[in-house]
Amino acid sequence: MRKFGAVAIVVTIALSAGCVRQERLPEPARRPAEVRAQIARMIPASVADRDGWATDIYAAFSSLEIATTTQNLCAAVAVTEQESTFTANPVVPGLGKISRAEIDRRAERHHIPQLLVRAALSLTSPNGKSYAERIESARTELDLSRTYEDMISEVPLGKQLFADANPVQTAGPMQVSIAFAEQHVRDHAYPYPLNGPVRHEVFTRRGGMYFGIAHLLGYPAAYDQPLYRFADFNAGRYASRNAAFQKAITAASGIPLVADGDLIRAGSDEAGATERATDSLARRLDMSEAQIHRALEQGTTGDFERTELYRRVFALADGIEHRALARAAVPTIKLKSPKITRNLTTQWFATRVDQRYQACMKRQG
Repeated sequence: MRKFGAVAIVVTIALSAGCVRQERLPEPARRPAEVRAQIARMIPASVADRDGWATDIYAAFSSLEIATTTQNLCAAVAVTEQESTFTANPVVPGLGKISRAEIDRRAERHHIPQLLVRAALSLTSPNGKSYAERIESARTELDLSRTYEDMISEVPLGKQLFADANPVQTAGPMQVSIAFAEQHVRDHAYPYPLNGPVRHEVFTRRGGMYFGIAHLLGYPAAYDQPLYRFADFNAGRYASRNAAFQKAITAASGIPLVADGDLIRAGSDEAGATERATDSLARRLDMSEAQIHRALEQGTTGDFERTELYRRVFALADGIEHRALARAAVPTIKLKSPKITRNLTTQWFATRVDQRYQACMKRQG
C-alpha cells in the first residue's frame, strides 16, 4: 500500500454528553411523572395544555428508547419551539396564495394552459366546496394536504399536476418529513393505532412529536456540539459529518466543493461534483473509483465514517493542512420551499434552534 506524502495526524474526537450520541446507556431511573413534570416546565408558559404536550413527548422518548436526559429533552423542545411554537397543526400565513402560485408553477412546468387549471379548480370537491375555494381558505398544511388528496384522487388534472405526490412534504409540530415518517413506520413498530395514512398521523401532536424526535435523536452521531444535530434535522442525517468530509476533499484535492452534505447524486448513474473530486485523489488514496463509489454510497449511514475512504481522506487532508480538520460542519444549503419567502439557510435554522437549546439548558441549571 502506498504511503501518504504527508504525515497523518491521528485524531480522537471527544464526544460530549447529552444529545450528541444516542447510545442506549444505563441512566439513573426516574419516575415517568418526574420526567413529564420536567418536560412541562421546559415548555413556554404560554402554550396551552403543557401537561398534554409533556405526556406525548415522554411517550415518544419511551417508545423510541431514547434517554430522557436534560440535553435530549431540551433538544426536542428547542426544535418544536422553532418550527411551530408548540402547535400541532400550525397556521401558515398566506398559505392559500402560496399554494395557488405553486399550482401555477407546476402547470407551467407541465405545459398545462391556465384555462384548464381554472376549470379544474372550479370543480366541486367532496366536501361541497370548489377546489379553488378550499385552497384559498386553507390556513394550515392539513387543510391543504387533504385538498390535494381529493384533487389527486378525483380530478384527472390533479393526477397530472401532482403525479400522485402530495406537495405538502413536511408537517406537524416539528415539521418532520412525511417521507421519513412513512419509512420509519415500515422499519419500526408505531406505538399508536393507525386509522388512516401515516401522513395524517404526522399532523397530530402525538405523531408529529414521535416522528420528529425519531428524526432528531434516533441515530448515533459523533458530534461534539448539538448544533450539528440541529443542522442534520434540517438537511438530513449525517449532513454535517458529510459537509466536513467535503471540506477535507477540497483541502486534499484543491477542487472547491459546496459543502452541502450530499456525497453522491441520488437517482443518477452520473458522478456528482463530490465524487469527481474524490476520484481525482484515487491514486493518492490507493483506492479504485469503484471502491470510492461504494464508500460514498454509505454517506447517509453511520457506517461511512468507518470506511477506508473516510479514514484515508482525513489522514491525507490533515497531513496537508498540518492540523486536525473539523469532523463536522454545518452544511451550506439555501432553504427552498413554497412556504419560504425569505433568504434562509441551514446555518440560520441550526443557529436559531441552538440558541433556544442553550436557553433551555440554562433554565434547567
